[in-house]
Amino acid sequence: MYDVDEIVEALSRLSYEEALAYWIEGERKEAEFYSELAKRARDLGLGEELVETFEKLAADSMKHATELGAHYESRYGRRPEMDIPSIEVLPVIDEFERADQIDEVLRAAMESELIAHRSYALLAEKVEDEELRKLYRRLAEVEKGHYEMLRKRYEELKNGEG
Repeated sequence: MYDVDEIVEALSRLSYEEALAYWIEGERKEAEFYSELAKRARDLGLGEELVETFEKLAADSMKHATELGAHYESRYGRRPEMDIPSIEVLPVIDEFERADQIDEVLRAAMESELIAHRSYALLAEKVEDEELRKLYRRLAEVEKGHYEMLRKRYEELKNGEG
């Protein structure tokens, strides 16, 4: 596991280029994470709506990674590299082996998205570079949207709608 405060501190020292590389890598990892959740949800027979939610989150994340990667490469002339751990992807996937664990997995994924949202919002307040501030604000909103999508699915499952 990693310390969120340490990651936020490390992120607060990044340049725009480094922060962009971090985001790209985070979106790639998030896409892999949600793709794996979709596969496991399907294998466990948890319903197509839940599978589709995870697939949409995976597709959104991959789309963001691709778009941001193209922006990075056109701006800097090379592919991004990053070695700071992603704040968005928690190691819950290895625990997801039974259908009765979906509540726990969704809660952990929602918490991960909230941590990312709060971290990016905090970073937007801390940095002085206006371009970087805008990037972190945009990131915060993206993660908030992911949280809301997961929260809706969680509530539907708890109410027997899913």
